[in-house]
Amino acid sequence: MIDHITIYVNDLKESKSFYEKAFIPLGHKVSFGKEGVFWAFDIGNGTLFEITQYEGESPLTNCHVAFRAGNIENVQEFYRLALEAGARDNGKPGPRPRYTENYYACFVYDPSGHNIEVMFDV
Repeated sequence: MIDHITIYVNDLKESKSFYEKAFIPLGHKVSFGKEGVFWAFDIGNGTLFEITQYEGESPLTNCHVAFRAGNIENVQEFYRLALEAGARDNGKPGPRPRYTENYYACFVYDPSGHNIEVMFDV
């Protein structure tokens, strides 16, 4: 299952207003965020659609997809196999307490340079 998708936007305030209005018929609303940084919309089934302000150079690519794993071992195995298959490291498996207390994830760049995350959160 996809946990979240993040896209960069040119104008965060304008984009937040756009998505708040456009998502009305779908029932999607802002779940959380930080003014001037990002906004996360709850789009159902535990999945988030996130918008973040583009400011030039960033460790993230224009599109970021995070897949939810069943356990920490799945995150570690994904990372190992992804590197073997040709991915480039963008963050070894490990805790990410700045996201949530029990967040554990890894990040790789796929062969086209997209930032792919696999995460587990209790």
